[in-house]
Amino acid sequence: MSLVRSLGRWSMTFLFVNCVIGSGIFGVPGELIAAVGRASPLAMLLAAAAISVFVAVFLEVSSQFSEAGGTYLYVRSAFGLFAGLQVGWFYLLSCFSASAVAANLFIGYAAGVFPAAGSGWIRIGLITILIAIPAIANCAGARSGANLSSLLVVAKLLPLALLIAFGILRYGGGIQTVRFSDVAMPGFSAWIHALLLLVFSYIGFEDSLVPMGDVRDPRRTTAFALAAGLAIVTAVYTLLQCVTVAAIGAHTSLHPLADVADVLMGYRGVFLISIAAMFSTYGYISGSALTTSRLSYSLAAQGDFPRFLGRLDSRWNTPVRAILFNAALVWLLAVTGTFKWVLVVTVGANMVIYAGACASLLAFRRRGLTAGVTRVPGGSVLAWIGIAISIILMTQVELRQGLLMSVTALIAALNWWWVRRKHLVLHKLGVHARAGKNV
Repeated sequence: MSLVRSLGRWSMTFLFVNCVIGSGIFGVPGELIAAVGRASPLAMLLAAAAISVFVAVFLEVSSQFSEAGGTYLYVRSAFGLFAGLQVGWFYLLSCFSASAVAANLFIGYAAGVFPAAGSGWIRIGLITILIAIPAIANCAGARSGANLSSLLVVAKLLPLALLIAFGILRYGGGIQTVRFSDVAMPGFSAWIHALLLLVFSYIGFEDSLVPMGDVRDPRRTTAFALAAGLAIVTAVYTLLQCVTVAAIGAHTSLHPLADVADVLMGYRGVFLISIAAMFSTYGYISGSALTTSRLSYSLAAQGDFPRFLGRLDSRWNTPVRAILFNAALVWLLAVTGTFKWVLVVTVGANMVIYAGACASLLAFRRRGLTAGVTRVPGGSVLAWIGIAISIILMTQVELRQGLLMSVTALIAALNWWWVRRKHLVLHKLGVHARAGKNV
């Protein structure tokens, strides 16, 4: 029994957008203005160029696989079990913490509209519903989960598109072009800070590659989804930044899009952006329910996690046990708040994941690419650039974050020891069984 290949190019494109555009866009514009002022729209484009390096690397590496697993599978195939489990654990912890954070952000936005939603049993009940709906949808099939994800992408993009449209209608003729003085004035360190901030705003696209076992014609579908998804995200981010600068100028704000909406549409606009933020965070939860469960399934199918997580439901051909297991962990982290210690790891974890993908490309090229693999021009150079970017970003990790990442690496090492010991025991049992037959 295998996964059903029901995801097409637009389902994958919407999944890409859902995994990238989350709650960050509702706060990042203000941080960017504080860093580089009126040149911030250019920073959006430069960050897109930087993330495109990683997108190109993932395009080539992912084209060599048609199974679920994402970066865990790439690194495991390139460097073996130990490295694969390291990446797999960082990937899982990053996904679980991000989903738990998104659930609590949703509650925070909801509490701004309905204060009772922010505490007590109402909060717990709302979190349960938030996590249960995409879990149930994904149990019924990847197509069902992807449809929910696509619906939420539309729901989150419509308010943002409306804000962009109002901004262009009002400021279209008055939006200033970025001048050289705008670029030079903030200084080099400010630009590095802005680009680091934005690279983190663009990450998440790799999650859309995890459910590869559910994708029709994986190589062509993936190439289209990565290119179209990055184009959509870049356009939305850049246009929103242009409108923000035009509406509030160089003033910083903790809620920049809400301030822009207030300028353009009044209190109704503020309400609209609050709803958009809720859809955006919930869209991420929905997309993660599909992608993270396939990672747990892949780990189990490879024998690196308990086998029961790698079994498919006989009716729907979906990893129901993995889906429910992941939903339960996200629910626990979201309700108890213990996700905060994992959240600190997320930034560094993503750089471990990206560096692993870049190193895998170099390893696969040394072995020689098989027929049908997408070969990205200058892929080796891009991989080295990606590794350099990852190292630079890792230097921003503080001591406390480094300690927590060390704990994650230790857990992965223990998992490796358990798997290795299990394989040795099975090997000895097999040897004894064969010896018994020969007697």
